[in-house]
Amino acid sequence: MTQRVELATVMDRLAVDELVTEYAGAVDDGDWTAYRGLFTADGRADYRSAGGIEGEAGRVAGWLAESLRLFAMRQHLIVNRRLRFGILEHDTGDTARVRADYINPMRFAGADGSGAPDLVCGGRYDFGLLRTTEGWRLREVVVQEKWRRMPDRSPAAVPE
Repeated sequence: MTQRVELATVMDRLAVDELVTEYAGAVDDGDWTAYRGLFTADGRADYRSAGGIEGEAGRVAGWLAESLRLFAMRQHLIVNRRLRFGILEHDTGDTARVRADYINPMRFAGADGSGAPDLVCGGRYDFGLLRTTEGWRLREVVVQEKWRRMPDRSPAAVPE
């Protein structure tokens, strides 16, 4: 690899990492306009393994806005990011896949703020990305929730 190619790869890795971080921040902050802006026009998200829906990003953003109203505090921690780049057929653009683990503590609205979070869940994200003229965008987000814990309960496996 030439230094120019290596630098371009590093820049792409940083941009993809920033996009995944922006995704977590948009969900945690309830910024559904920003959430929609992270996706391609045909972008989709699948939250079925966490009890949610699957569909185009705008529809899913509406569902998230309603569902997450229950929680006054949300904080995604997305870790162990594994990134792979690819080329689309017919050389129409660049793609990337990120598989990453997450842990997500949340507090119910009205909780007094003391003690442990009211709900903590964890699992894996599978992000499909596409390089567009506006930069990297999410084409697909699939959530695979693996466990969920409520206060004073042991972790429960999520049925597959």
